[in-house]
Formats: sequence, structure tokens, C-alpha cells
Amino acid sequence: MSLSIRNQLPATVVSVTPGEAMATVQGRLSGGQMVTAAVTMSAVKELGIGEGSEVTALAKATEVALATGEVSGLSIRNRLPGTVTRLTLGAAMATVVIAIGADQEITAAITQDAAAELGLTEGSRVTALIKSTEVSLATA
Repeated sequence: MSLSIRNQLPATVVSVTPGEAMATVQGRLSGGQMVTAAVTMSAVKELGIGEGSEVTALAKATEVALATGEVSGLSIRNRLPGTVTRLTLGAAMATVVIAIGADQEITAAITQDAAAELGLTEGSRVTALIKSTEVSLATA
């Protein structure tokens, strides 16, 4: 299956915390970073997700926020530090590609104004922020 979602990060599930209707699933990316997804319990069961499962964490580029300074006091679970490797400025929007590990990248689509205010350039250190409710999971 092909998807239009740019951010497709392979991960190994390290924990599943079930709730009444939803579960949080934590996965380890190849670089060691952790990613958390909040998905329905029915999805966990239907996809057979458990500790040790191989999943792909999916997040639309428009759901990725960026920070250039210290990140604290936020409820956002996914905080992936990295380095801007490509910055493409459009008329209104900017596409920012961030290396978050030796072999993984994440893409953020932000406004051109935000990119300017953050002073983004190739080589900038940033933290990609994604709410766990905006991360979907897929299995093979």
C-alpha cells in the first residue's frame, strides 16, 4: 500500500498500555528515540500489536511542529531532536526535513513566517514535536 503520509518511521514496540477505549503504544526507532501513539484498543487487537511487534509510525507533515530552544512544560509526548537537512521555502509554506537519526528523517510542513521567525537554515538544531494522538500505526 502506498500512502501520501511523508513521515513513515519503522519502530519496534516496547510497551502497550491499554485503557478502556484507547491504548498508548511506545515504539523505539532505529536511532533509539522513542515514539508514542495513542490508538484505539480495537486497532491494537486488529493489528496484533504487542511488545516486540514491528510497526510503522505515521504522521502527516502538517502535524509536526518545530522548536529551536529548550522544550519543557508541554503535554506533547513525541519530542524528536535533530538537524535540518533541507529547507524548501514556498510562497506561504515551508517544508523542513530533519535528520533524527543516522538513517531516519522527519518532515514538517510549517508556514514560511514560522520558518523565518525560528531562523531555520540547513544545519539548524530543532526538536520535532508530534502529539501522540496524531501518530497512527501500521503493520506489515
